Amino acid sequence: MDDSLRAGVAIYNAGAYRAAHGAWEAKWLALERGGDDERFLHGLIQFTAAVHHARDGNDSGAVGLARSAREYLDGLADDYRGVDLAEVRAFLSRLEADPTIADDPLALRLDGQVVTYDDLDFDAVAVAAETLAEELDGYEVDVVADAVEYAREEVADGAQTQFTAMVFDFVRNEAQRRLVFQRLSEHVRRRRRREDDVSDLFE
Repeated sequence: MDDSLRAGVAIYNAGAYRAAHGAWEAKWLALERGGDDERFLHGLIQFTAAVHHARDGNDSGAVGLARSAREYLDGLADDYRGVDLAEVRAFLSRLEADPTIADDPLALRLDGQVVTYDDLDFDAVAVAAETLAEELDGYEVDVVADAVEYAREEVADGAQTQFTAMVFDFVRNEAQRRLVFQRLSEHVRRRRRREDDVSDLFE
């Protein structure tokens, strides 16, 4: 869960409040209902949704989600899995009373640090890249998934070069993400063509 947790926290802290849940959802759905980890992820997902709705002007939705998120997180340790839940619960209480506080949203802390994209290692960046491609408009999920797989091969070979750098850049370079994705797409398609050419030789 660590890579998914870190990736989701960084996505949230980057301001992609709605997208953050994507890093946690598959892990959450696989957990036994009512367990601490399940309540934790369920609460975080609803917390990010509450912030998203409040910023989008859906005050009643934000208030309901804030209340529900607080209930899921109630009883968990204040630093559950390194996340400052005491701070999250306090923010949710304030959000219930006044949704406009989401105009200045809480930064999520993990192990005392506000985690950003720059703090993610390769495995967490891989989760973030696939999550952003799936949750944001205008990106092809299969292209990013292939790029991540090619990058994993590079990492395994000890040669973190072309695809590794582009996957990191896709996540970290928010201002140029669309341009990075175009370059990434070209390289993925070129790599796919090479692989198809080689496989055709043996048919």
